[in-house]
Amino acid sequence: MTISAPKMTIKRHLPWPLMILLWAAVVGVGAAAAVWTYQLGRNNLPGLQADAGDASEQIEQLSEQVKKLSAENERLQSAANASQNELKIAQTAQATLATQVKNLEAENNRQKEDLAFFDSLLPTNLGAPGITIQRFKAEQAAPNQVRYRVLVMQGGGGTQQFAGNLQLSVNMVQGGKGVTINFPESNATDQARYRLAFKYYQRVEGLLTIPEGAIVKSVAVRVLDRGQVRAQQSVDL
Repeated sequence: MTISAPKMTIKRHLPWPLMILLWAAVVGVGAAAAVWTYQLGRNNLPGLQADAGDASEQIEQLSEQVKKLSAENERLQSAANASQNELKIAQTAQATLATQVKNLEAENNRQKEDLAFFDSLLPTNLGAPGITIQRFKAEQAAPNQVRYRVLVMQGGGGTQQFAGNLQLSVNMVQGGKGVTINFPESNATDQARYRLAFKYYQRVEGLLTIPEGAIVKSVAVRVLDRGQVRAQQSVDL
């Protein structure tokens, strides 16, 4: 070896058991530092914990509010259904009453007409014996029906009971030809409704059914006594 040769450094190696202990100490210190850092960060963020608690409380409040609103909605729906049913019942009752009022008004007008006829005609006809038709009305009630009303009276004080029959004739155009139909017909089963039996007066009304498509021109009424005409009258439609 000469003076120019490189220098040598002699290092002392640690025994391997000591190296293991040293590395274990380093790992332990690192783990402790990590745990300490986590706890420190957790303790330094109290607002986050508070926010989480507030959120849970708000969720509970909103859930309770949803339950209350659902119950209120069901109550309101039940009340609305009940009100709708009551409205339907009221409307039905109103329609029924309107029909009744209309019928009563028609009956009242008819009674007024009868009273007017009695007041105006009875005093002059008391001394004139005989059967007379004081009022006769006919109108189209439907395309194939005619409604009629007739008031038959007996003058001269009505000392005897009159018994006879009522006959109606409907003059119409059917199929381009003039046609006359008499009511009741000879073989009709409802002849009893056309019978007359009174001492002073008798009012008769009803519906006559005519063929479909026929056009009514006039209606005539006759009072028959054993087949003889005692009074007659007609109206044009």
